[in-house]
Amino acid sequence: MTTIISIIISLFLLFLIITIYNRFVHLKNQVDAAWSDISVQLKRRHDLIPNLVDVVKQYAQYEQAVLTRVTTLRTEGKKLEEMKSPDLEQTGEIEKKLSEQVNKLIILAEDYPDLKASLHFIDLQKELTIVEDTLQHSRRYYNGAVRMLNTRIDSFPDLFIARLFNYHPRQYFQMDMN
Repeated sequence: MTTIISIIISLFLLFLIITIYNRFVHLKNQVDAAWSDISVQLKRRHDLIPNLVDVVKQYAQYEQAVLTRVTTLRTEGKKLEEMKSPDLEQTGEIEKKLSEQVNKLIILAEDYPDLKASLHFIDLQKELTIVEDTLQHSRRYYNGAVRMLNTRIDSFPDLFIARLFNYHPRQYFQMDMN
């Protein structure tokens, strides 16, 4: 009788371990897929910026400092984007600064009526707005997936399985505009 109870308890514990492990695999894959969505949007954004800079350059020759900052930040962002596992804090900081500079670039259109009326500039501005909105949505989704994974890693009894299989909390992606 005790052998049967021992077998039942062992099978229950094995089932529990497998179930918890599979939840971790699911959450890890969800976080990785969410980061992939962010990476795609950052790439789209980085690809749009040179076109925007070129259009503004044609009209606003006296705004070289803003154009240079945007180009430099875009280059830094692309370097981080190409890394296998970028530092999310550093990426968020660069992308925040890049957003600020791109916004300054768009605000420049107010001083240049010809630029403001340019169909190419208007199209780029619309496309950039769509990318920014999608990026914010992707960031929220990623951070939600990270929150679920991190909560699971810190919860009992899951924390034992997390430690056993070397799962660690993931970093949130912040690029809040203050």
